[in-house]
Amino acid sequence: MIEVFIDGKEGTTGLQIYERLEKRDDVKIVALPEDKRKDVAARKECLNSADVSFLCLPDAAAIEAASLVENPAARIIDASTAHRTADGWVYGFPELSQKRREEIARAKRVANPGCHATGFISLVAPLVKGGILPDDYPFVANSVTGYSGGGKKTIAQYQAADRDYTLASPRQYATGQKHKHLPEMVRECGLKYAPIFNPIICDIYSGMCVTVPVFSRFMTKKYSVNDIRQYFAEYYVSHNFIKIMSEEATEGYIPSNHLCGTNNMEIYVGGNDERIFLASVFDNLGKGASGAAVQNMNIMFGLDERTSLV
Repeated sequence: MIEVFIDGKEGTTGLQIYERLEKRDDVKIVALPEDKRKDVAARKECLNSADVSFLCLPDAAAIEAASLVENPAARIIDASTAHRTADGWVYGFPELSQKRREEIARAKRVANPGCHATGFISLVAPLVKGGILPDDYPFVANSVTGYSGGGKKTIAQYQAADRDYTLASPRQYATGQKHKHLPEMVRECGLKYAPIFNPIICDIYSGMCVTVPVFSRFMTKKYSVNDIRQYFAEYYVSHNFIKIMSEEATEGYIPSNHLCGTNNMEIYVGGNDERIFLASVFDNLGKGASGAAVQNMNIMFGLDERTSLV
C-alpha cells in the first residue's frame, strides 16, 4: 500500500490527483482535517510519514513544504514551478529519454512539468537533441489553453454569470515574454536562447494545443515533412501516452480540447518541405498537470505507468 499525502488538495491539480487515486486499492490517501490544513506541524508530520507527497501549492509554499521533509525515504512530486530547474530535482517528463525515465524511477524529488512547457518540450527537445535543429534556432511558439490552468480565481471569473463579454474571446497574455515556464523550456530543450512564447487563454474549461513553426532551411541538413514525422514516430514509439498523427490529420481543423480527461498527447507534423508545422495537443489538467504527476508516481514505485490513467 502506497501512502499518499496531497498538500494543496483543494486546488485544481490537487483535486484531479485525488480523483485519479481515490479508487485505487494500492493507495491510501492521507488527509488532514479542515482545521489542520494550514497547520505547519500537522503538514510536516504527513510530509515525513507518507511514502509520497504531491505539492499542489504556490511556489513559495512548495519551497517551504519541501524544506519540512526530513525523512530520507519520503518522496515528493512538486506540481508547482518552484523546483523545475532546481538542482537535486528530476524533471518529470519520462518520454524524453530512457535515461530520464530511469532517473524518475530512482528519484526522491520530482518536479512535475508545466503545461505549456510540456507541449513545447515534446516538439522541440527531440529535434535539438537529435541534431536536426541547432540549439540557437529562433523558436516561436503559440499555446492555446483552457481557462482551468489559471486556477480557482480564473475558473470563477470565466464561470461567473455576469462575466465580462471579452472572456468569450481568445485572450493573449504574458506579452512581456517573461512567462514562468520559459526557464524549464530552455533548460530541457538545451537551448541557447528563450523562444518567443505566446500563450492564449480560451473560453474552454480545459485542453491545450501548442504549436511551433519551423523553417527547414535552418535545419542541419535537408529534411522533408515526412522525414520529421517519421523521426517523431520513432522517437516516441515505445511510449504509452504519445501518438504521432497521420498526414491526413493535419489537413483539417485541430481542436484543443478533444483529449480532456485523459493523459494522452497527440503530435501533428504538417506544412510543406520549406515550412513545417508542429503541434502538440493534450489536456492541460492531464498530461499537463495531474495526469503527469500520477504517471510519475507510478514510475517511482515501479508500477505500470498507465495505472489509473487509462
